[in-house]
Amino acid sequence: MLMSGLVLGSIFYNVKDDLTGAEEKVGLFAFILTFLLSCTIEALPIFLQEREILMKETSCGSYRLSTYSIANALVYLPFLLILAVLFTIPLYWLLGLSPNFMAFMHFLLLIWLILYTANSVAVCFSALVPNFIVGNSVISGVMGSFFLFSGYFISKRAIPSDWIFMHYVSLFKYPFEGFLINEFSKSGKCLDYMLGSCLVTGEDVLREEGYSEESRWRNLAVMVCFILLYRFVSYVFLRFRCSEKNLRLALP
Repeated sequence: MLMSGLVLGSIFYNVKDDLTGAEEKVGLFAFILTFLLSCTIEALPIFLQEREILMKETSCGSYRLSTYSIANALVYLPFLLILAVLFTIPLYWLLGLSPNFMAFMHFLLLIWLILYTANSVAVCFSALVPNFIVGNSVISGVMGSFFLFSGYFISKRAIPSDWIFMHYVSLFKYPFEGFLINEFSKSGKCLDYMLGSCLVTGEDVLREEGYSEESRWRNLAVMVCFILLYRFVSYVFLRFRCSEKNLRLALP
């Protein structure tokens, strides 16, 4: 993660505060989301192996499924925070993003939640799919659909009404908005000048896309809700699998 942050930071080093620079930042934020959430597929084989061990040990009464689920949810928090710090520190300052310390901390929090969301999605799908091949295909399709409706390729206003629900369930939508609000809201940056007058500010860009400062904490809350939802769905399906295995063992 440290090398990834350094490489991305060196590619987009000290992006200018103009319209071209704003477009580059938006593209970079979209890439960061794709890169971090793609970690879902990489973690899937690990959780599939854990599932087999879990089913054997719970059938023997070694521990309860709820104990495993809580421990699994907690143990990754510090590890993912370390990864988020290693990724964020070089990337943020090399890019020349908002110099406000609170903006930096908010960016770090977004990265941490993105990583934890990816982890939770991997846990959820490892409980749903029968093997890695199916899981790889399902996760790739789901993530591709979520990215398509994130608001980067097509704005909310242009999405057909029959598909607008995909915009709201997209895992990409809320952190993507969070990145934009954190960078452009109340930044005081002018992105385009003419004859000494400011024509376009960061707030104008947000307003054009329908984003506002009021959405800053709401986006974080929705991301946390997604994490809890995927963890809960994982628990339900693991409970079903373990119950089904215990029933087969109990039959003569």
